[in-house]
Amino acid sequence: VQLVESGGSSVQPGGSLRLSCVVCGFTSSFYYMSWVRQAPGKEREGVAQIYRRMFYTHYADSVKGRFTISQNNAANTVTLQMDNLKPEDTAMYYCTASNDFKTQFVPQLYPYWGQGTQVTVS
Repeated sequence: VQLVESGGSSVQPGGSLRLSCVVCGFTSSFYYMSWVRQAPGKEREGVAQIYRRMFYTHYADSVKGRFTISQNNAANTVTLQMDNLKPEDTAMYYCTASNDFKTQFVPQLYPYWGQGTQVTVS
């Protein structure tokens, strides 16, 4: 299984970016997918999660109202639309995935990770 992210870039504050994650080598769809970010010197932060079966999404308070996560099961992709970006959103963004209900609410513990895509807001 491979997760491949794309869409990271440098933008000015107030700008928008759309991150995409394609799941390769997995014929089904993961139950739980998320975007996790890590800024230099900071801990990993789960910013958005989507739970396919429950049609449920969850956002960190820091991005609520600005970020939107969505999933296309047919294309086996998950996207993160990021609007009104702030300098504090600068980080490496990782797509993660899991089918383990025991850790569904802790995306930092999901077993499958992409290589990351850099977002810089300045």
